Amino acid sequence: MRIGHQSLKFKSQPKIIASSAVVGPFEGAGELANDFDIVHDDIWLGQNSFEKAEKKLLEEACDTAIKKSNIKKEDINFFVSGDLMNQIISSSFTARTLAIPYFGVFGACSSSMEGLALASILVESGAADYVVAGACSHNASAEKQYRYPTEYGGQKPPTAQWTVTGAGAGIIARNGAGPKVTSATIGKVVDMGLSDPFNMGSAMAPAAVDTLEAHFRDLEIQPDYYDFIATGDLGAVGHKIAWDLLEKHGVNMPPDIFNDCGLMIYKPTQPVFSGGSGCGCSAAVTYGHIMKRIRNGELKKVLIVATGALLSPMSYQQKESIPCIAHAVSIEM
Repeated sequence: MRIGHQSLKFKSQPKIIASSAVVGPFEGAGELANDFDIVHDDIWLGQNSFEKAEKKLLEEACDTAIKKSNIKKEDINFFVSGDLMNQIISSSFTARTLAIPYFGVFGACSSSMEGLALASILVESGAADYVVAGACSHNASAEKQYRYPTEYGGQKPPTAQWTVTGAGAGIIARNGAGPKVTSATIGKVVDMGLSDPFNMGSAMAPAAVDTLEAHFRDLEIQPDYYDFIATGDLGAVGHKIAWDLLEKHGVNMPPDIFNDCGLMIYKPTQPVFSGGSGCGCSAAVTYGHIMKRIRNGELKKVLIVATGALLSPMSYQQKESIPCIAHAVSIEM
């Protein structure tokens, strides 16, 4: 199953038999509103805390995906999920509600593809017939934990990004109809010494490039093998750096296929600084918009490279730099 130094090629090609994306009102006003299953008109989602609202996003994404799959919840073997909250409480409390055996993962904003890769490994190995993979984030809960509560009104620089209020989930199965997970490249931690939490796109870009180069090298393919390649949430600043690094390293990336989930989810007129971010960014865009395009036949071969900044409030207070990682998963119809 392993190919090259850090990639996996799935012989059984696990199927994504159903997927779902749930977002908040700001995301519902963005470019991809029609591709989400549920768009809430209130960031509180009827809850009394932002953390509970985030949990509800993930619960709804999982429940919707399960209903669309036409299988019973009791038939699902594992739930793999991650988020940005301390001790990944959004995923763990969702696992409490689902009552499905649970793997909690933390790859920061790369958790969506880390979860999909691990779910595919479970299915490929024969350890599972059905796995739910998910990820979520909430703008207000992330602001409160990593930066300042929104009520504080702190000023941000143009390099900052807007954490997506959203969640995405997919049902990965051994058999069935749907897009196939064909390979995954597991990223290495890359730390270029940047320490500014308001410029995470710049910090994560080298990790995205490192994983992309490893993917092409291990699978012995060129970027134009794919119809579409999307990084997770580099935003405008990070995506430009990734583009420049790929060009510098001699990677011939066709400009018409290379995009970023953090640039796709919002309209240019929305005040999101450099673009979207958060675990829910790549999760909602992939399990909503991209899966819809694949199922409609618009795309046949897609590579999603979710990026994550592995910092915490504690590491920032200790003046640590920001270690970053990116995980890539290829999905084909």
